[in-house]
Amino acid sequence: MNVWSITDRGSVRRENQDACYAECDNDKNTALLVVCDGMGGARAGNVASTSALKIVAESLKETINGDSGETPLSDSIKAAVETANEAVYRESVTNPDCAGMGTTMVGAVVKDDRVTVFNVGDSRAYIIRQRSIKRVTVDHSVVEELVLRGDITREQSVRHPSKNLITRAIGTEPDVECDIFFPKLRAGDYLLLCSDGLTNVVSDREIMDEVIKGGAPDNCCERLVETVLRRGAPDNVTVVLFRK
Repeated sequence: MNVWSITDRGSVRRENQDACYAECDNDKNTALLVVCDGMGGARAGNVASTSALKIVAESLKETINGDSGETPLSDSIKAAVETANEAVYRESVTNPDCAGMGTTMVGAVVKDDRVTVFNVGDSRAYIIRQRSIKRVTVDHSVVEELVLRGDITREQSVRHPSKNLITRAIGTEPDVECDIFFPKLRAGDYLLLCSDGLTNVVSDREIMDEVIKGGAPDNCCERLVETVLRRGAPDNVTVVLFRK
């Protein structure tokens, strides 16, 4: 197993409100990957993303490295996300400088042959295999709901005026629900996690081509970010790439 990651401020934003964690342990055959995309005025988005990331990463590291007993991994993930939500929400309502802050989150836990992906918001996870790319997660956004209802096409969603409106985030409400997915990863497959700073600028097909035939995987994340930067990088961008 290998994992690579990068986060960049981009060309327009004054600070980077994204945060990521990426670590694998080949001795234990485990990996933990998390990407957060914060939102909020001043530095509040950074507070939300780093706080949520720290809480979830520390909790899940203990879970996958220890004896979780009879507790299913999916329950441990949901509990970690709920704890992060409580902390971010509490800070947002008690600290005027952090009012209204929140963060998206997408993550993955790899343990032996099992992969568990979770998300809140519109940061995404993809599986890339040979000449195919498949999105694992479903965005919690206004545009995604319009697509699922058939009101607009997937192509129309790319430039829809409401494309940045999300319907679920960590820290914006007292309670939050994360979605859980159980994708199958084969040897040689890639699992890519990213903030919307990548997917709003680079198409799924372009992501697949860069991963599969763009060059060495150890600098693939950098190449994807360079593409975003060449196109103006209007947002922070974060990419985590895992190879089984």
